[in-house]
Amino acid sequence: METIFYAGDSTVTFNKIDKYPQTGLSQALLLYVKDSVTVKSLARNGRSTKSFLEEGLLKPAEEQMKKGDFLFIQFGHNDEKEDPMRHTDPDTTFQENLRYFIRTARDRGAYPVLITPIARRHFDEDGEFLPGSHGAYPEAVKKTGREEGVPVVDLTSITEQYLAVMGDVASKAYFMWPGDNTHLKPEGAVLLAGFLCRELKKMGSPYADILIEKQAEEENKGLDVS
Repeated sequence: METIFYAGDSTVTFNKIDKYPQTGLSQALLLYVKDSVTVKSLARNGRSTKSFLEEGLLKPAEEQMKKGDFLFIQFGHNDEKEDPMRHTDPDTTFQENLRYFIRTARDRGAYPVLITPIARRHFDEDGEFLPGSHGAYPEAVKKTGREEGVPVVDLTSITEQYLAVMGDVASKAYFMWPGDNTHLKPEGAVLLAGFLCRELKKMGSPYADILIEKQAEEENKGLDVS
């Protein structure tokens, strides 16, 4: 039985009823994986790669991860903040921290997967989507993946393209709106987890092997975000 250890921030967190309807990607991912696959969410609200590692939140994976497991690594929202307890530089410390996650997985025979942060729901007064909410961090994730030979799922680009097509009004149903353009409702988490799994399927074995055969209907609504 494979286990997916999912490290990340509040967009990934497995939420309890006190946060409902806020839903993290680790919750929705359960809908897409085989019954033999376990998802262990390590994600915590407000964490960056720096604070996540310094607080020892990777320790369960370090202790339990085994050959054939997976480590999903998704950060950026909080690394970009100026808070010195969380901030990392996209060209240096952010990539160094990502490499630590990668080594942790590889040292245990597990498969690391880098995932760029989901785009924020930003529109201007005319209803035009505003991309680039995460600055240099998505590209830093992709650069690290290229240099380390680790697969990358670019959820930033995928969600930016989808939001641009969906538009200001319709996209509100997927986020914790009003007032929150970052965190997802159940519908948004299921949709974006579907995009994540679609990309995993494209990678082939062993990544596709953890998924159920039938993919969610949201993948085939006529909007090309590939």
